[in-house]
Amino acid sequence: MTVSEAPASPAPARSARPQAVLFMCGQNVVRSVMAEALAKHLFGKSIYVQSAGVIAGEPDPFVGSVMDELGLDVKRHRPHSVADLEEYEGLAFDLAISLSPDAHHKALELTRTNALEVEYWPTPDPTLETGNREQRLEAYRTVRDELETRIRARFRQR
Repeated sequence: MTVSEAPASPAPARSARPQAVLFMCGQNVVRSVMAEALAKHLFGKSIYVQSAGVIAGEPDPFVGSVMDELGLDVKRHRPHSVADLEEYEGLAFDLAISLSPDAHHKALELTRTNALEVEYWPTPDPTLETGNREQRLEAYRTVRDELETRIRARFRQR
């Protein structure tokens, strides 16, 4: 088991790229959904990617809007929890990337029964942004763009 906190800047690519990655967040509705869609778009032919939350949560329409801007459709995504994923699919992942403190705690719990590397990428929660629609969308775009940068850096092949 390896537990690491990724630095604020993109982490350099590891020598061995994982074959299956799970993005985890508190609810599977914002950050983990964005990360899954981005990773599938960028590396989906070479890495199996899924996402889950500590709890499932309810879909967030702002996520669909900011992902549409990149041509990525997440409107059919149905939120599910880690327990749901474990029940329906199993947890045969090489790497779990936690995006929130509660997801990181859950990911560390999973290492008790799964051979799983865990990385913690602290990611702001854009749902906390207040203001008008455009200000709120900008918070989502910022998270989306930061996730894309980190995903590209973490999984690119050298």
